[in-house]
Amino acid sequence: MTSDNCIIVKAPSSKSLSHRALIAGALSEGTTVVLDPLDSNDINRTMDCLSTMGAEFNVDAGATSVTGMNSGPKGGDKEPAVLEMRDSGTTCRLITAIAGAGKGLFRVQGTPRMHDRPIGALTCALESQGVKVTFSDKKGYPPVTLEAHEFSGKEMNISLEESSQYLSGLLLAAPLAKEVTTINVTGKKAVSWPYVALTLNVMEDFRISFEVQVKHDGGWRKVDWRKVEKVVPGEIRFVVKPSKFVRDEYYVEGDWSNASYFLAAGAVGNKPVKIEGMSTKSLQGDRAIMSILQSMGAKIESDDHSVTVYPSKLHGVEVDMGLCPDLVPTVAVAAAFADSPTTITNVAHLRIKECDRLEASAAEVMRAGGKAEIGEDFITIIPAPLRKGERIVFSTYDDHRLAMSTAIFSMAGIEAIPEEPGCVAKSFPGFWDEWAKVTKGNGC
Repeated sequence: MTSDNCIIVKAPSSKSLSHRALIAGALSEGTTVVLDPLDSNDINRTMDCLSTMGAEFNVDAGATSVTGMNSGPKGGDKEPAVLEMRDSGTTCRLITAIAGAGKGLFRVQGTPRMHDRPIGALTCALESQGVKVTFSDKKGYPPVTLEAHEFSGKEMNISLEESSQYLSGLLLAAPLAKEVTTINVTGKKAVSWPYVALTLNVMEDFRISFEVQVKHDGGWRKVDWRKVEKVVPGEIRFVVKPSKFVRDEYYVEGDWSNASYFLAAGAVGNKPVKIEGMSTKSLQGDRAIMSILQSMGAKIESDDHSVTVYPSKLHGVEVDMGLCPDLVPTVAVAAAFADSPTTITNVAHLRIKECDRLEASAAEVMRAGGKAEIGEDFITIIPAPLRKGERIVFSTYDDHRLAMSTAIFSMAGIEAIPEEPGCVAKSFPGFWDEWAKVTKGNGC
């Protein structure tokens, strides 16, 4: 703690950008040094799958050197190369698309929960590129075997109703196609656009040639992708030219998703919390935690490299979180400290995350003494007296975001015990050490 009684925490590196930078490095010719990538189970899954397809990694303190695949992703000739996803949904969706742009046989598999998470929209897009898709059990779900012969290019369609990661995977794979590839967005709605922006940012940094086009006067017009705020199905498309990934070094910025727990703790605790290593100009969608907490009444100060949140009286809000779904457990817990109800909308896709995060968030808020209501596409948190002074074991559902968000209840004077503390290793192995700074500083 500093002299002004502020608790200081350093944010971990961005998980989303670490995935994308390591994939781009693996698809490059030569060697790329990725500086400060996140060290977590999910990132290790992605590196293991990329290694299986031909990339090489040399992990050193603060830097990972990536030697790119020779002639693209390589699968098995007679037996599939096994791509083991375990419980990493991001790895599964991004790597499945990359494998589809490769050559040979690949088998995508994971944990039982992963085999309950849909992937059919993505595999349909791969089939349009000549990939033979064979499901082992349930159609549209892993395990699945791909027989790939490189992307043919031309045109493909993808729905983003379940996940933006389908589009991100196809965008990263499209430069490997034989011809120019046009990716059309279909469906009724599209979620999590900021994650697509992160993908485009990495592609631009690695010198990939692409355009984002929107419908205009019956035709298509190129637009600045940085100014796109949302995806409207049928009115936007992505045109990617065959090109090579090229970059010597890539620096990974701090992670707004994992910073959110500390920012919320600053708002609902009794000491300010300062998070270092954050860029307020980041393209990460979860930077929205600042505006969400501010709309609830939190006092926040920031500079080019840090954000400080001060103890504040919070009020309920109604907020569409379709663009930042990973923040929902954090906001749900913070809302339990407010003086009026909070309704979070456009979040149906949270039901197919590591767990059903709508059901789980509601259950854990009620476990702490609050009230909650959920519908198909929303969750409402209704504040009630929290169980101050009690020891509560919170269910974590083998979900890192539930484990970290329920830790915020310790700011209410609850002895908050996570059922499975180790599940945070999926995205933030050092979370509990950093969190101890917050709890000790608040006298918890």
